[in-house]
Amino acid sequence: PSETGEVQQRKEVCHWPCRCPPAPTCIPGVSLVKDGCGCCKVCAKQSGESCNEADICDPHKGLYCDYSEDEPRYETGVCAYLVAVGCELNGVRYLNGQTFQPNPLYQCLCISGAIGCTPVFTPRLASSPCARVTGRKKPGRSTCGPGQHKQLQSTDYRLMSAYRSLPLVLKKKCLVQATPWTPCSRTCGIGISSRVTNDNRRCEMKKEKRLCFIQPCLTNILKTIKIPKGKTCQPTFQLPTAEKLVFSGCSTTQSYRLTFCGACLDRRCCVPNKSKAITVQFECPNEGFFQWKMMWITSCVCQRICSAPGDIFSEL
Repeated sequence: PSETGEVQQRKEVCHWPCRCPPAPTCIPGVSLVKDGCGCCKVCAKQSGESCNEADICDPHKGLYCDYSEDEPRYETGVCAYLVAVGCELNGVRYLNGQTFQPNPLYQCLCISGAIGCTPVFTPRLASSPCARVTGRKKPGRSTCGPGQHKQLQSTDYRLMSAYRSLPLVLKKKCLVQATPWTPCSRTCGIGISSRVTNDNRRCEMKKEKRLCFIQPCLTNILKTIKIPKGKTCQPTFQLPTAEKLVFSGCSTTQSYRLTFCGACLDRRCCVPNKSKAITVQFECPNEGFFQWKMMWITSCVCQRICSAPGDIFSEL
């Protein structure tokens, strides 16, 4: 109620049952989310744009709808950034939500201590070699083979942006970026995790894979892990002896004594906290050798948030 005793009526913006138009195509950097009514896919509102109960602000950028200027109805607001830590790059401090250009090639955005960058100049794709055909082409049919389609689709990586923690590194006019590694595909035994990075000669966004080994597959792992007296968790442990790793029927040429993540007596789980990358060489019977990058765990941490293997959205 207002000071005059009048009741302010808010306009109804949600209507059920849901009737949704086709999902829109959002410009790069704008999230496609479900509206505040829980009905339709919409392009999220950005900083400074008006918002309401249905038109929500971009949650992946730490935005919320500020209704403070619409007193006493609180019906329409403006998207604003939550108060959060800023970012630092090359000795320069940026505010949370600030857009900046560290060099003429990239435009970056500071979000809660992480920096995301996209190329300023969008490269034009060369004319498709599939179009260079003679004679008439039947409508609705492509002249590309499967290999050519895959080659054309791979160029989309060049336009991708990646968010990562500090520090960002500039190598030969390439602002090196990488998404976080996905959780290991297996909770025990050798699995695979992946990320997208442009840390290569051509500065192109490409998918990179590595092996990961969080725990050995043991019948009762608590018999192997010694939890200190008075404690409920042991973050890391090692097997008594070094062993060769087996992957796809091939074994490593060297033996390794890996550090594994431990276990807890309560409901917490142990996950890798710090790691480095090593290169391991495998030998296959009658088939030669091959090499893989592998995560070498240096420390683990016990936490209550336990994600399923392969859950790439576990950090959201």
